[in-house]
Amino acid sequence: MRWENLSVGSGDHRRAADAALFGADAVTTRTFDTPEFRGITFHEVRARSIVNRVPGASRMPFEWTVNPYRGCSHACVYCFARKTHSYLDLDTGLGFDSQIVVKTNAPELLRRQLGSRNWRGEHIAMGTNVDCYQRAEGRYRLMPGILAALRDHANPFSILTKGTLILRDLELLAEAARVTDVGVCVSVGFLDAELWRTVEPGTPAPERRLDVVRALAERGIGCGVLMAPVIPFLGDDPARLRATVRAAAEAGATSLTPLVLHLRPGAREWFMAWLERHHPHLVRRYERLYADGAYAPKWYQRRITRQVHELAQEYGIGPATAGMPRRPRPPESAETVLPVPETSEPTQLSLI
Repeated sequence: MRWENLSVGSGDHRRAADAALFGADAVTTRTFDTPEFRGITFHEVRARSIVNRVPGASRMPFEWTVNPYRGCSHACVYCFARKTHSYLDLDTGLGFDSQIVVKTNAPELLRRQLGSRNWRGEHIAMGTNVDCYQRAEGRYRLMPGILAALRDHANPFSILTKGTLILRDLELLAEAARVTDVGVCVSVGFLDAELWRTVEPGTPAPERRLDVVRALAERGIGCGVLMAPVIPFLGDDPARLRATVRAAAEAGATSLTPLVLHLRPGAREWFMAWLERHHPHLVRRYERLYADGAYAPKWYQRRITRQVHELAQEYGIGPATAGMPRRPRPPESAETVLPVPETSEPTQLSLI
């Protein structure tokens, strides 16, 4: 395992291909015997870089990301980032959920990068690989330093999260919003409690995530809802779609963007194993629906997008490009409803 070449006390760290990512004395491994972290191992690393360029072929609507963690205790069975754990010879199933890489020097690295003469102040997206407000953030508190650096350099940024811990940093978000464009989006694909407990077992309940939207709105920080993932045959019937859209509208969401479940290698195997255990009667239907690759057919994506857009229009909210920055309005300002486009093309971004 590559971690053996990067662990404290090991021999020549430079032998490992990933040593360049973490440095010569990079890794300290810790476990904490507390209820919130039981069964989770943290690999603390001193990263060499923190601002990552998105590959040109990506569907992401931004070029730069910051990811202070690798692996995620949210344990979403469909998470596309599972594959990235294999790059370190770590397990993409339970290992992804419980072996968390923590880039402990992320705030100082980011501040240094933002102050570089080569940096052009471009938009930085966070939470697009794994959640920057997962449980580990409660202990390591990397995001306050990251947000402070972005605020001090007036650098535009956006955050996508399923975590309620973002509420801890409301004041920092408000301060940043006064000097730059800030976008916040909360991921809520469905409200069904039984589905949530099995498919997203480490996340706050959907209702608690909508409380985040509500709290941000009260502070004048516009927050969109990324309705993701819409899970075929489990969360896509009209009544469930309506319930989710209505709840997002009632929480004060400034935008709503649906994304149909996609299953990349790594995530696909883990999700299908989950499906076999919990909904075996759907396995063949999924094999047919995703026979051509990671994404559901265009006709299915268009159908879901059209239904959600129509519901959003009914409840007075509209779509936005997920992950892009928006300058939050002061609390006393009247909110402008975003128009729903006349087309029904799906907005299928690889964020969740």
